This record gives sequence, structure tokens and C-alpha cells, in this order.
Amino acid sequence: MSILIAELIGTMLLVLLGDGVVANVLLGKTKGNNAGWIVITTAWALAVFVGAYSAGAMGSGAHLNPAVTVGFFVAGRTPAAEVPFYLIGEMVGAFLGAVLVWLHYYPHWAATDDPSLKLAVFATAPAIRNSALNLVSETIGTFVLLFGIFSIQGAVGQTTGETFPIDMGALGFIPVAFLVWVIGLALGGTTGYAINPARDLSPRIAHAILPIPGKGSSDWGYSWVPVVGPILGAVIAALLAGAVL
Repeated sequence: MSILIAELIGTMLLVLLGDGVVANVLLGKTKGNNAGWIVITTAWALAVFVGAYSAGAMGSGAHLNPAVTVGFFVAGRTPAAEVPFYLIGEMVGAFLGAVLVWLHYYPHWAATDDPSLKLAVFATAPAIRNSALNLVSETIGTFVLLFGIFSIQGAVGQTTGETFPIDMGALGFIPVAFLVWVIGLALGGTTGYAINPARDLSPRIAHAILPIPGKGSSDWGYSWVPVVGPILGAVIAALLAGAVL
């Protein structure tokens, strides 16, 4: 149960800050309107640090991401009995984080005309819609994330258990934040780099049910890509890391 609560709170903070920066940049009449991609990618990286730091302090492995949980399970670093607690915490936490973003920016939804910008606060969408290639992009991005995490763990000598490296204390989460940052800058231009099924699916559900004025479609036809792609990338990374690291 401690894992579930830790993952819930950590993922809630991740999405609150990550979706929050997207809202600040995209919604009408905000102080950060049109601040740009570098602001979004930087804040998402810092959101990972805050969420992971918080979840780790509460005793979980600070996965915050079903793809990370699946990858760690495949690699033998997360026991099967713990996987449901991670997944439930991640999905519920991401939903709550999205609801908090909706509440925080409440008057700005009506001040935004474009429905696609409102959806973009909650969920990713491809720059050029091609499901097969979009799936490849999400797979590659998540492969880099998971293989990078496994490499970071190996670099500090943490080779057992389900947690992130603890040898460097809280600083152990900083390399992961940089990893997410460079993925966004280098690989995020195609699909918006979900690289996290909970980060995309749960907020998309929130978008569908919240009373957002003029919100338009939740784009369910695309919703499977940022779920399947990250899982594929995580499994591939776990198998390769097991062979070479």
C-alpha cells in the first residue's frame, strides 16, 4: 500500500507540473503564453525530478510510469506482487494531477478558442499523423528512457532491487531528469514524447469527463499509440539491458 500511495502522489505531482507548464504555454491569457518548446521540455524534466524525489522519499521505486514498471518487471527488478500497486498508483495519480491542472487554470479554458490546444494540455498528439510511424517514435523515445535509466543505475553500482540508484542520495534523480529533458528536445517533435502511458491516458480520460468549455474531441483514435509504444520500448530496453549491462 505504501508503494501505491507514493506512486499516486509522485505521479500526481509529475502531471500537475508537466501538464501545468503546457497549460501555461498554450492557454489564452496566461503569463507564460507562447513561451515555447524549451520551456515545456525543461519543466517536464524538472517535474520528473520533483515527482521521483517525492515518491522515492515515501518508499517506492519512483517509477511514475507504467512503462518503467513493466521494464523493471521484465528486467527482474520489480517483483510481480508489487506491479499492480505501481500501476494503480500511477494511473490514479496522473488523473488527479490532470484534474488539478484543470482547476488551477480554470478561467483560462474559456479564454482559449482552439480545442486542440485544450486537449494538448492533457494528452499528446502527433505533428504528422501516421499511426505506424508515431508508434515507432514512442517506442524509440521510451527505449532511450528505460535504457538510460538502466545505464544510470549501472553507473553508480546499483544493480539490485526495484528502486532508482540511492548511492548518490537525492542527486540520483538528477540524471533521470536530464535524460527526460534531452528526449523531449531531441525526440519530442514527432509525437510530443508521451513515453508514459499514465501521463497520456489518465489525463485524456480527465479531458473527456471534465466540464471544459469548447474542448472538442479527446482523440481516442490515437490514444492507443502513447500506451502501446512506450510499453514496447520499455520491454526492448529491458531485454537489451539484461544482455549488455
